[in-house]
Amino acid sequence: MLSTLDYIVLIGYIVAVIWFGLRFAGSQNSTTDYFLGGRNLPWWAVCLSIVATETSTLTVIGIPAVAFGGTLTFLQLTIGYLLGRVVVSIFFLPKYMSGDLVTAYSFLGKRFGANLQALSSVTFIGTRLLADGVRLFATAIPIKVIADAAGLSLGYPVIIIFIGLLTIVYTYFGGLKAVVWMDVAQMTLYLLAAVGSIAVLLSAVDDNAWNTLISSGKMKILDFGENGLRSIVTQPYVFWTAVFGGAVFSMASHGTDHLIVQRLLACRSLRDSQKALVGSAFIVMVQFALFLLIGSLLWVYYGGVGVNELGLSRGDEIFPKFIIDGLPPGISGLVLAGILAAAMSTLSSSLNAIASSTLMDVMPRIKRWKISPESELKASRWLTLFWGVVFMFFATLFEDQKNPVVELGLSIASFTYGALLGAFLLGMLNRRAQESDAIFSFATSVLVMILIIFGLRLDVDGVWTFVIRPSAETVSSAGLKALAWPWYTFVGAFISVFLGSLTALRHR
Repeated sequence: MLSTLDYIVLIGYIVAVIWFGLRFAGSQNSTTDYFLGGRNLPWWAVCLSIVATETSTLTVIGIPAVAFGGTLTFLQLTIGYLLGRVVVSIFFLPKYMSGDLVTAYSFLGKRFGANLQALSSVTFIGTRLLADGVRLFATAIPIKVIADAAGLSLGYPVIIIFIGLLTIVYTYFGGLKAVVWMDVAQMTLYLLAAVGSIAVLLSAVDDNAWNTLISSGKMKILDFGENGLRSIVTQPYVFWTAVFGGAVFSMASHGTDHLIVQRLLACRSLRDSQKALVGSAFIVMVQFALFLLIGSLLWVYYGGVGVNELGLSRGDEIFPKFIIDGLPPGISGLVLAGILAAAMSTLSSSLNAIASSTLMDVMPRIKRWKISPESELKASRWLTLFWGVVFMFFATLFEDQKNPVVELGLSIASFTYGALLGAFLLGMLNRRAQESDAIFSFATSVLVMILIIFGLRLDVDGVWTFVIRPSAETVSSAGLKALAWPWYTFVGAFISVFLGSLTALRHR
């Protein structure tokens, strides 16, 4: 059970969030202020905001679940993340910063046309609703564990609505500037919570904990696969898959996803945006290592038993259980505040980015939509409120999922990331391509990836087969394996660039 001190910490955090958002409410005079912070944010704050936005609650409770049920091979992804961000900083950011763009998809609008700009923006909005809906749901997991322990019958929807409304308050009033500075504070909070949790765990486990982890194989970081090509294409954390797939995924998430690009556009210069982007990769490495270590130590702390033996329904409840059972008063409240902070940083970022993309990319394509510059700021806030309500609805759709939420969130983003990355690469690399080519290849890539993700499976003989709506029993009995999720973005981008380049041959 939580102590009085824990509740004081949580209430203090909630009050601070509301005060912070209201404090920045008076500084918004235009959509540039509201969506880009006046293009005057320091690079180090943007760097920390990027990390807080991309990892959120999926890191805080999802990464420990991965390490609890497996090894540390997830860390291999960070090598690819660094490589992908370096590519974006060299080839993508100069084009963005020199064009005085408002959203990432303004580049596609200038290169191809307004139709592709609107299509890519709608795709971005749909992806964010699903992927960040998972993040919002993930935040409700530890809160529900606490409520159950206290004998309170709070369902996931009630918790999601509470978190959503709290986040909407400061995002609605403060805009991107409030979001970024809140991200800095929230990231500091949940990293302190992680360090505190590790310290408590190290004092709780016996002196043979490291030997136990090493002898059981739980400390394994590099995995080159045991079945050759089959392992590479079906296992997400085999070295070559994690590094190459992680690099391409990072190119898409940090080069074409407006959630991140919006922050880079808010930097004072190209140099600042490059430092913010590449620096975030190194911070992510440290952050992933911390939360993977928590998962490994939790495995030792609970005697190596499975999730079901602990009376839990999913791996993502492991760390929340320890917060209640194992942390001293005050630290429990700090960690829970950190979990709320991590989730709210991502949700607030998504709300601001989606409102920006809706107003700048989609609304101009509606013929009857006309708005004066004076009314844009008001419309921006109304859009933030609207999308906040929609987010809360989407978050309730993931209650029955059994996979760790971090893997679920990354898999959802992979449906469309390949098409988005492919459209940007096509515009940068192929002068012959026109809007019709880009739209055709974009739409085809998304449809093909839906088929691949849901139906393509590798059987025991190494033959790819297409299974319509495969059930868990069918997959298990037949030994079928799906394509590993880090490959989704690469395959989608390849299809998009290939088809776009092929159809572009009909033009001079």
